[in-house]
Amino acid sequence: MDAKFDLFGNPVRPGRGERGRPRFEATPEIANKIRLGLALGWSNDRIANGVGISAATLKRYFRAELKTRDLARDQLDLRRFELLMGEANKGNVGAIKELGKMLERNDQMVAGRKFQDAQDAPPAEKPEKPLGKKEAAQKAAETAGGEGSLWGSDLTPGYRRPN
Repeated sequence: MDAKFDLFGNPVRPGRGERGRPRFEATPEIANKIRLGLALGWSNDRIANGVGISAATLKRYFRAELKTRDLARDQLDLRRFELLMGEANKGNVGAIKELGKMLERNDQMVAGRKFQDAQDAPPAEKPEKPLGKKEAAQKAAETAGGEGSLWGSDLTPGYRRPN
């Protein structure tokens, strides 16, 4: 392997004696770093700085990863559960304890979300009580002579017949 790596594990690009800057090469390792940054809730600028590229390069080469911003945290949590469940199935006691803690946190989060949804829901509308004879007659009188009526505009207030 001739590839040289810097202190942070990034490949060192050759630069002396060649014209121009070399084209950026997207690698699966960089894509994984970007997915992790999205799962942590980082902004595009912070992710770009962490990877060592500009925000424009991030948007150009990793558009598909950036579209999964809303899903990234859930995918990370699910992956953590998957790995812990695999270790717990093997009999790892530490993994079993950690899985229990994660399940409790998840249950609290689900209960909190249900409680919040219940508070945000509009109150159930009370059914209208039926109108009495007088209220029904009053309502019918107010709406009489509307559009499409045989009376036309004869019943509208302020109407005067032309003589």
